[in-house]
Amino acid sequence: MQDATTMAKPGLQRPDHVEIFARAPQQSYDHIRVDKLTPAIGAEISGVDLNADIAPEVFAEIERAFADHLVIFFRDQHLSAERHIAFGRMFGDLHIHPAAPSEPGHPELMVIAADENSVRANGEGWHSDVSCDAEPPLGSMLYIRECPPVGGDTLFANMYAAYDALSDRMKAYLADLRAVHDGEHVYRGLYADLGVADRPKYPRSIHPVVRTHPVTGRKALFVNSGFTTGLVGAAPHESAAVLRHLFDHLAHPMFQCRFRWTPGTLAFWDNRCAQHHAIWDYWPARRYGNRVTIKGDVPV
Repeated sequence: MQDATTMAKPGLQRPDHVEIFARAPQQSYDHIRVDKLTPAIGAEISGVDLNADIAPEVFAEIERAFADHLVIFFRDQHLSAERHIAFGRMFGDLHIHPAAPSEPGHPELMVIAADENSVRANGEGWHSDVSCDAEPPLGSMLYIRECPPVGGDTLFANMYAAYDALSDRMKAYLADLRAVHDGEHVYRGLYADLGVADRPKYPRSIHPVVRTHPVTGRKALFVNSGFTTGLVGAAPHESAAVLRHLFDHLAHPMFQCRFRWTPGTLAFWDNRCAQHHAIWDYWPARRYGNRVTIKGDVPV
């Protein structure tokens, strides 16, 4: 009978794990505490009050932790809408969602909510936020005000690691490929139950399958099952087969962390090199929060 060490998924045997995760030790932090969630992705940040002014040296370390860990979490925060928006603006101009409802008077403050009357919940399935935009978001900040006592976790996955774990032959094949990211099938009618009217059209863009992060210079897979509908120049059956393989590959547990929310927690994830999957296992309990999204640039 095989043991667990001999049943790893093809392409993810032990030597690849070492190559992907055994990187040079990261620099220490002087002004914040950073506790990793897994070797692959995620860290909790403490010693910061996001409702107060953030000193430049503290902000610099938050930026570094964001680059190091791809998604960072701040617990026990007490954020007003204005402070949430202000923290997002420290990282860049804010993105307005092409379909989702927002808080009254705050178009940049997206509503994330589900309760006993919901027919769906935001973020089910692996995706990178609004990757159908010509300039997909840099990152997203979700602040949860209310969450169920059990359930409602979110999975995050490292797309650097997913790329690194591919064979050299597959990397060569994907190097110059581009993919279609389409919002039409995602957003059309999605918020009808909330009284949100559809727009005449939704974003559709073509992006490289492998993108280079503008800050770290690292390569990451940039296709997702939510928005990516096909490979440019490939026959439909070939496109479907390759994308199915990549979608299965990038969802491997080795690339993931699983985060359990508590009220007053803010998560900030990098859409350029991470994907996430919200789990709706808490019906009929209520979950409520707001998301601020930072504008990004054209993937290269």
